[in-house]
Amino acid sequence: MFSVKELVESSTMVSVPSNYVCHKTPEDSMLYYETENIPTIDFHQLTSSNSNERSKAIQQLGDKCRDWGFFMVINHGVSETLREKVLREGQSFFDLSKEEKMEFAGKKILDPIRYGTSFNVMVDKTLFWRDYLKCLVHPHFNAPSKPPDLRETLEEYSRKGKEVVEELLKGISLSLGLEENYIHKSMNVELGCKMLVINCYPPCPKPELVMGLPTHTDHGLLTLLQQNQLGGLQIQHKGKWIPVNPLPNSFLIITGDQMEILTNGKYKSVVHRVVVNTKGTRISVGTAHGPNLDTIVSPAPELVGDDNLALYRAIKYRDYIYCFSKTMNSKQRLIWNV
Repeated sequence: MFSVKELVESSTMVSVPSNYVCHKTPEDSMLYYETENIPTIDFHQLTSSNSNERSKAIQQLGDKCRDWGFFMVINHGVSETLREKVLREGQSFFDLSKEEKMEFAGKKILDPIRYGTSFNVMVDKTLFWRDYLKCLVHPHFNAPSKPPDLRETLEEYSRKGKEVVEELLKGISLSLGLEENYIHKSMNVELGCKMLVINCYPPCPKPELVMGLPTHTDHGLLTLLQQNQLGGLQIQHKGKWIPVNPLPNSFLIITGDQMEILTNGKYKSVVHRVVVNTKGTRISVGTAHGPNLDTIVSPAPELVGDDNLALYRAIKYRDYIYCFSKTMNSKQRLIWNV
């Protein structure tokens, strides 16, 4: 396996290898860029003991999930020191020698630890400008033993992120008119699958020719994401690609396919992509929080009725992940009711 980082560092690149050149789709070409303020949720208000303040925050959370499927969370209580540490030590993993990194090169989608490149080199017709480290951090924690401090940092970061997402899921349940712990119980979140991914997007001499990651949705319930100072994430909103410039010390939250299925389309998973740059290496850390692997996900019965038929067929989360590993467009192919 030849990583993008090694490719960039192996020579003075002036052009992009042909197997990385992406053919743009009509969707890529038709949509245009626009700067727009990304919606924000104040976590402190969402967890407030003041019932009026919390109720207002829950309503705002529901509005953001319905209208955007994407938002920033501020005042979340995770220290800036820890957030910076996980980015720094995440990047240090990619600075290891090829031999050291290859110790963690898994081959299966649900391997506990998996280092790789692109999306899935076994099926990708075009390679993407991205190296990654994926770790299953829940219900059993897994992380590389190198570099020395990475495992301990990821464990603390995963625990803190889990606390944030679980409160968001409570708020989302209430925003749907359901009992506070509805999503936790129905999706068996306590034993849910949580996959932490550290992405490395090295600088590219011709960024307009490649993609860090193509247009896609995430497969879980919610993804909690942070990045270093270099942007590249773009979301699709009302026919436009909007570059994401997060507020300092904020988390980005992305709604996933299982949330769309569970809510019967009320809260849709958001389409997004990653572009690269010539300036430097972008590092992002995303944790996909999903149901238990053996949970069968279907529209919540409380959100289905005679005037609101089920739009999606039931599917076991484990099976959905396997299908997702073959194509990042599994949502269009699998979850619509037929």
